[in-house]
Amino acid sequence: MKLESSNFKIYLGGAYLIVLFIAIYFLFSTFDLRDLTSYEFIRDNREVILKYKDNNIFFLSIIFFVITIFLNLLLFPMLIPTLIIGFIFGKWLGTLILVLGNTLGGFLLYNLAKTFFSDLIEKKFKTKFSKFIGFFKQNETVYFMCFRFMGGGGTPFPIQNVLPVLFNMSARNYILATVLGIIPTTFVTVALGSGIEKIIDQNEELSFLPVIQSPEIYLPIAGFFVILIAAFIIKKFFFKT
Repeated sequence: MKLESSNFKIYLGGAYLIVLFIAIYFLFSTFDLRDLTSYEFIRDNREVILKYKDNNIFFLSIIFFVITIFLNLLLFPMLIPTLIIGFIFGKWLGTLILVLGNTLGGFLLYNLAKTFFSDLIEKKFKTKFSKFIGFFKQNETVYFMCFRFMGGGGTPFPIQNVLPVLFNMSARNYILATVLGIIPTTFVTVALGSGIEKIIDQNEELSFLPVIQSPEIYLPIAGFFVILIAAFIIKKFFFKT
């Protein structure tokens, strides 16, 4: 059976959807996400988590790198995983893991979507994002990098990963634009997650005032505002309608 044949694409695309639904079912049936993201759970297990990380830093880094790739393939929103990785690994290593994992995972998802779901993506998104396609075709690397930096203008990260299907972006440009585009927001979000560890160390209970007064928290939040202002400027001058 040829790779280009429509039947092969249907079978392999169907297999991907089956794996996707199985993984989602396993995730929600095995883990209570409310517990995993609750302040009490993180506080009570903080020492165990950080001690295990210190004793298995290389192994755990590889594991979370692979998990990040698979979360991208499963179309999973990345905010909570980013905060968790920031909490465990800190700003620098956490950012490295996420930038590499999100780039590779996004690229694999893009290739999968381009090969098996291009018609569906064009049908769903071509009209909605038509005003961006012309910009991307002028200089796909620069404009997609800016699009990433802007957070896709509010577009969910999984959808950002597959939008280049609409203008058939090259692999090299996709990877370069993604790496450069996601570094600032990834670092700021990871820094926020990293700051949670010190907040837990200093506060038995979670309350708004002590948290917001901590530089580990208000500096990343200030970083978000800087990125929002920069994104507004980029949108105004690079994506003129």
